[in-house]
Amino acid sequence: MPARTASRNVRQPDVPSAAETAEDTGARTLRRGLQLLDAVLDSGRDGLRVVDLCRIAALERATVYRLLATLMESGYVAQRGRFRYVAGPRAAALAQPRATPGFAARLQPVLARVSAACGDAAFAIVREGPISHCIARHVGTHPVQILVIQIGTRQPLGVGAAGLALLSALPDEEVEHCIAANAPALGRYGGMTPERMRILVRSTRERGWSVIGNHATSGVLAVGMAVQAPDGEPVAGISVASTLARMPRERQQLIARAMRESLATLLPKGL
Repeated sequence: MPARTASRNVRQPDVPSAAETAEDTGARTLRRGLQLLDAVLDSGRDGLRVVDLCRIAALERATVYRLLATLMESGYVAQRGRFRYVAGPRAAALAQPRATPGFAARLQPVLARVSAACGDAAFAIVREGPISHCIARHVGTHPVQILVIQIGTRQPLGVGAAGLALLSALPDEEVEHCIAANAPALGRYGGMTPERMRILVRSTRERGWSVIGNHATSGVLAVGMAVQAPDGEPVAGISVASTLARMPRERQQLIARAMRESLATLLPKGL
């Protein structure tokens, strides 16, 4: 009688699907990227070199470069000098306390008064790390309004007049930190460079208010002024923007005077 082969239920090993494999790879890449970001954030203003990141994350140089490229493109990491990597504007903005909710409401009457005095649009910004964030604006009465930014617009601190005024009011160390963090993006704003930004900061400090044109928006010039908190800390900036033809030096001075008087009248103790 022929022997019968016993029937056995043999469990086959689980084989991951293509989707599961891709998901695992994506999660692994995300973990590695976050590991690099944590290392850069922990390094402070000095930053880290690629060789340091390779050692900390136990990754190959090519992998570190690839992950850094993505982090820089997203704004979470920025290059400082030729070899070091520091926190980028988006990472710095996350760490910066948000503006007090009442700032926009308290600055709105100031903008309205300044705008009524000159007829042009007025804007207010606050600082989020090395970034300026527009929180309020008032449209003027002149037939041509230059609405260079909208409420909610974020851009490197200093490329607009309000941001330049606020940047210039900060301590030197903070100014340098902001310029370094924004350096990779500055060229997109009318060819701005770190060197040019430093010159504008010095001029603003000497003058007491900022002037900048053809950077945030071509053919537009704006005047700005910093706004202080009751303790004297610079916490916001206001500006007026118009066409170059409408902004001769004498009018720039009149607008700056209107800003100073409006702030003194409506916010005598600061923001």
